[in-house]
Amino acid sequence: MKEKRYRTLLKTVSWRITGTIDTFVISYLITGHIGLAASISGVEVFTKMFLYYWHERLWNVIKYGKEKPKPPEYYI
Repeated sequence: MKEKRYRTLLKTVSWRITGTIDTFVISYLITGHIGLAASISGVEVFTKMFLYYWHERLWNVIKYGKEKPKPPEYYI
């Protein structure tokens, strides 16, 4: 089955929110500065959304590891 573009976009946004919170926390723990952690998170949120979206779209085209849905069996 192919995935619709809007589904990929929603997955991109939800994953990026999770990832950005993670980046913010790690950046804060390393630097100890909320402003610097926010700056790092602010930049990476856009770059990683772009990369993730196109990564998902590319994998949607690759047939490796996908199975065709089997047609339903009808009994007479």
